[in-house]
Amino acid sequence: MPEIKPFKISIPQRDIDDLTARIAHVRLPSALPGDELQTGLPVSEVARLLDLWSQHDWRATETRLNKIPQFLAEIDGQDIHFFHVKSAHAGATPLMLIHGWPGSVLEFEHLIGPLTDPTKHGGSSEDAFDLVIPALPGFGFSTPLNSEGWTTTRIATVFADLMNSLGYESYMVQGGDIGAGVAPEMGRVALEHVIAVHVNGALGGFVSEVDEKQKAKLTPFEQDRLRRVGEFMQKEFGYISLQSTRPGLVGEMLVDSPAAQFAWIYDKLQAWSWPEEKPAAEILGSEFVFANASLYWFTKSAGSAAYVGYAQQGLAG
Repeated sequence: MPEIKPFKISIPQRDIDDLTARIAHVRLPSALPGDELQTGLPVSEVARLLDLWSQHDWRATETRLNKIPQFLAEIDGQDIHFFHVKSAHAGATPLMLIHGWPGSVLEFEHLIGPLTDPTKHGGSSEDAFDLVIPALPGFGFSTPLNSEGWTTTRIATVFADLMNSLGYESYMVQGGDIGAGVAPEMGRVALEHVIAVHVNGALGGFVSEVDEKQKAKLTPFEQDRLRRVGEFMQKEFGYISLQSTRPGLVGEMLVDSPAAQFAWIYDKLQAWSWPEEKPAAEILGSEFVFANASLYWFTKSAGSAAYVGYAQQGLAG
């Protein structure tokens, strides 16, 4: 059984000061003709957001996050950071929530209250969950990455071991993006323990397997979704191609430039938010956007997150 230790976030002040200084001296390119989203984030928008990021109060974020029970466990030679929030309601169902890229455990922060204490949010005690929210290996404080071979099956095995270590005999799993690859694997590697799996934002390699005959049988709604996934594979797949072939290069570029780190993440947040003409920071909340970028920056995890996220066989489509 792995040793589980309480964990508190404590970023050195020199790292916070260094980030502020780097943003103050950032060098941005001249805008391309049109300066539109079609060619990447507009330079003017990046400059505006970087200025706001420099004003973000990380210490306030850190204080808030440290109110959430969090821990480190070494499993299969890798430190795994996770939130573990138990419900006060008897008989709460254990539930693991698994994030993806370019997200983090912060994706689920605002779900903790409604899921662990649904009676305060219009639900009943029967809806209550005990939550386990791990950072994927190579992400956030589940760093540094200590070995290779982090397939979805290996991650699933580690996460199943974590649930076992916490004493959960049966539990549910939810995952999005990379988590949507890990969650079903947990149902396979821990078949006797996983009672339900839910995924969102699954990877879209299956689109190429749908021929015209099969497509004709789909509903208009399903055909629209198929079209949108196909467009993603054509127009939005570039970051996966780079991260799946040169994750080390991605890390070397992003960990030394806050502008690069922020733009690399925010480009996808903007592309995946709706309505598309509205800034993603308004839709998702500026606190999440800047705290999430800060988490990648302070943990220097751009390369290891890319490596685990898309460098493994089967994750690149």
